Amino acid sequence: MAEMTGGQALVASLIKQGVDTVFGLPGVQLDWLFDALWEKRDQIKVYYTRHEQGTAYMADGYARTTGKVGTCIVVPGPGLLNAMAGLSTAYSASSPVLCVTGQIRSDAIEQGRGLLHEIPNQLGMVRSATKWAARANTPAEVPGVVEEAFRQLRSDRVRPVEIEVPPDILQGSGQVTIPGRVAEQRIQGDPKLLDKAAKLLGEAQRPVIVAGGGVIRSGASEGLKALADMLQAPVVMSSHGKGALSYRDDLALNPNALDEVVPNADVVLLVGNRYVEYGVNDWWRPAKDQVGIRLDTDAEMLERSQPTLGILTDAMLGLAELVERVGKYNHPREPRSAEVKALKAHLEDLWWEVQPQAAYATVLREELPDDGILVSESTQVGYWSDRAFPVYEPRSYLTSGYQGTLGYGYATALGAQVGNPAKKVVSISGDGGFMYNVQELGTAVQQGINAVGVVFNDRAYGNVRRTQRLNFDGHIIATDLYNPDFVKLADSFGMAGFRAEGPEGLRAALKEAMALKGPALIEVPVNEMPNIRAVLQSAQARTR
Repeated sequence: MAEMTGGQALVASLIKQGVDTVFGLPGVQLDWLFDALWEKRDQIKVYYTRHEQGTAYMADGYARTTGKVGTCIVVPGPGLLNAMAGLSTAYSASSPVLCVTGQIRSDAIEQGRGLLHEIPNQLGMVRSATKWAARANTPAEVPGVVEEAFRQLRSDRVRPVEIEVPPDILQGSGQVTIPGRVAEQRIQGDPKLLDKAAKLLGEAQRPVIVAGGGVIRSGASEGLKALADMLQAPVVMSSHGKGALSYRDDLALNPNALDEVVPNADVVLLVGNRYVEYGVNDWWRPAKDQVGIRLDTDAEMLERSQPTLGILTDAMLGLAELVERVGKYNHPREPRSAEVKALKAHLEDLWWEVQPQAAYATVLREELPDDGILVSESTQVGYWSDRAFPVYEPRSYLTSGYQGTLGYGYATALGAQVGNPAKKVVSISGDGGFMYNVQELGTAVQQGINAVGVVFNDRAYGNVRRTQRLNFDGHIIATDLYNPDFVKLADSFGMAGFRAEGPEGLRAALKEAMALKGPALIEVPVNEMPNIRAVLQSAQARTR
């Protein structure tokens, strides 16, 4: 045991759990914590943002691209409320984010006295976007609360967690014991159920695997490829699962292939994904003549989706067991690489019809290195990319998932760049979404975060504006936007700015921006882009 302040105990506990990077904003309730961070500045780096939303987004981008815990620190009340959009995005993406929050003085909590940043039931509020949340009520309790937070982050289904420490506890001192590092805990599946699944897969004629973000988070790519090769099973990756197999793999498919291959499968193996029907928001269930097998670390997910066979297991362990067991039931199958190659070509031709989204996304893919990281956004090129963008390595494509969080992209990309300083990181945003976190241009310049932001500028909340024009007799309301000159804006922040006309203009600007030793902003002026589904439906009708 050692005499420490609560702030010192918190920092020492974070370091013990392997945290060497945090994203935060100081404030009066956090003074003693930030002073403790200053004392350990050689062991833990603080990146500070211009808005609490940015702290949570950066922690998420860092976490999803490194596999480490991303830690953000915010003041209570409005600070935590500002960070909630980032926490909800991390929640939807099952991302390991730790949010450290201040509080009002401990003796005034829930007293309604109107202290600075006070909100009622802060813990209850944050639990709506976290897996677990708790408060440390004495300096001695701080290490135990941190330990439990990391136990939650390193076991079962990963989602954000939150801890809060009042300022008098951060300032107060006591005898403190710092526990050891919490080991990762993986769920081992029931051997009997795994053997049953192996038999169903081995005897299948046309198996298909649907892989989600859980495969990437558990590091299960090797087992996924081995099982797919054994079964000659096409692997459809969700938007979060992109890169679980390289898109160049003979059996790898993008999310836009789901409706092409799943209906024709006799056995469908779902691994680490929700698989909600695209655009329908309903659970997929096997058809009458299909078997659905699901591997998941979330028991509630298994119960809700009602597969033919549900197995509670970590994706890496579960796939390894299936690889071990399938052989005794397996039978020779014709290679399906030619079938998959033909389907890829068909889908690529079909999705190329969606212009100009396809042309811009293709330039991004051709100019990014294989290990380069693309952070997609709620913008037309992003919608196309979620379904059709080729990804070659795990943890190199990020999306906000079902939250569809407008404005998350640029700040998330900064966190990804912090976690991957040697890689190229590009975010794509519309002008509406980009302005949500435009202030983080200052963060990028001041703290040397060399990500490239691409802004597709149609001077509107374009998706909503098009819907208003087409579906509501042109009743345009609250969707036209007035923007700064983005090139001048970049220059005013001291970073390189480019204006790129058309896809080839974007290519030239990307080449130049990614060659710089500093952050850059690229504006791409565009007009209203077409509805992706409408274009696809028209193209499909012509080919029937």
